[in-house]
Amino acid sequence: MSDTPQADQRFTDFIFLQAQNAGLFLGQLPNPATGERSVNLKAAKTVLDSLEMLHEKTQGNLTEQENQLLDKALVNIRSLYATAENLG
Repeated sequence: MSDTPQADQRFTDFIFLQAQNAGLFLGQLPNPATGERSVNLKAAKTVLDSLEMLHEKTQGNLTEQENQLLDKALVNIRSLYATAENLG
């Protein structure tokens, strides 16, 4: 058995859910109820702020896989947010 800690599937699912929410709020995904895309910068910023806080508060407590997933989500969401903010 390996001593390498395993990623917690709940953490992975949570990050994917938050990234999906950010995509929805940034107009990248259609609203499941209406099928339309819209931008809600305030809601997207809340998701981004929450993930940034999670990143800060979990420093040193994540597996390498969890850390990479969170980092990648933050990079992608920040980029999409900046683009949406500049267009709005």
